[in-house]
Amino acid sequence: MKFPGQRKSKHYFPVHARDPLLSQAKVTKRLARTHIVGIDQTLVDIEACVDDEFLERYELSKGHSLVISDEKAEALYHELKDQNLISHEFAGGTIGNTLHNYSVLADDQSLLLGVMSKDIEIGCYAYRYLCNTSSRMNMNYLQPVNGPIGRCFALISKEGERTFAINEGRMNQLKPESVPEHIFEKASALVLTAYLLRCKDGDPMPAATMRAIEYAKKYDVSVVLTLGTKFVIAQDPKWWQEFLREHVTVVAMNEDEAEALTGESDPLLAADKTLEWVDLVLCTAGPVGLYTAGYTEDDAKRQTSLPLLPGDIPEFNRYEFSRPMMKSECKNPIKVYSHISPYMGGPERIKNTNGAGDGALSALLHDMSANSYHRENVPKSSKHQYSYLTYSSFSQICLYSNRVSYEVLAQHSPRLSRGLPEREDSLEESYWER
Repeated sequence: MKFPGQRKSKHYFPVHARDPLLSQAKVTKRLARTHIVGIDQTLVDIEACVDDEFLERYELSKGHSLVISDEKAEALYHELKDQNLISHEFAGGTIGNTLHNYSVLADDQSLLLGVMSKDIEIGCYAYRYLCNTSSRMNMNYLQPVNGPIGRCFALISKEGERTFAINEGRMNQLKPESVPEHIFEKASALVLTAYLLRCKDGDPMPAATMRAIEYAKKYDVSVVLTLGTKFVIAQDPKWWQEFLREHVTVVAMNEDEAEALTGESDPLLAADKTLEWVDLVLCTAGPVGLYTAGYTEDDAKRQTSLPLLPGDIPEFNRYEFSRPMMKSECKNPIKVYSHISPYMGGPERIKNTNGAGDGALSALLHDMSANSYHRENVPKSSKHQYSYLTYSSFSQICLYSNRVSYEVLAQHSPRLSRGLPEREDSLEESYWER
């Protein structure tokens, strides 16, 4: 487990560099391990440049998303291959992206539940998925299926307009019995997306998702939900509010999804409203940056040394150096908020907006997992006087999530090919010491 972010620490992390007195005593206790579990609709993102005649021939509406049949997906893919029109082909899926990035950042294990084609040929979709996934992501529990995994075609017109053709293949066929209970015993988090609960009638994926939530609750594992898209949430925001209240510890969303959920257009107010249902909120807001919001114990609050920020909640970042806790673990809970603007103003050239939110969430998950890892291995550290959700403060989580988002925006793939640089090339070396 790597240290989350890039800061100097007196709290013996990584834990094999513990107090020298313990080393002299030759304490040989084996380090406890942890991991995160995620459920995803396994799919491959395929990007290609096409003309309007191509879109018309496949009955696709320019600039919109359309679900297509298996037969049409196969015909479309083979034509793109034959005409050499494909520019990029990546493993996709919001949870798959998040788990991959987590494993790259933490250099530690994540565990994916979902489906995978039983018969895999070199160059096929399933092959592409496996090739673009970190070896630290454990895929031994994937359920084999007959047929393809999901495919999402991003078809780009000459003027840059994107048209999406989506074929679900067998991606929603995960069965409840393919969710093993034992993998939750030492997990730090269960990561889900709203898409998993909105499938066709008869698809087993929603039932499998609820089975995983049941196991997570049994073993006191935090449930983390990313909202996925504003259109899913806007269909029934009341239902999602109750779902969050009943099942979710941490929610990740962008400003559009936040507005669909709460009715608040201001990301800060939307995050504040969401705290009625969950314990911790991560809200990305495009060029505005990102926000975190949550609870901490009044006696454990820490005041910021940074300038106090204006907003609809005046001086809202006053206690951003505090660490998040579950509201139920606080005797006197207080709300805490933090915000950060895009790292270095954002990339000079944004190559891909897909996956920036997933990257931010992977950083938060790394911090949550690091907290569990440190607590298990150095339980008497002053870091664990209270039952915190994360290893770091609201402010540091903002820094870390923000930095990872920047890295994803500056590349074509939504999946990191390497961790953050050991030393920043920019003048922002002091960025981590805020």
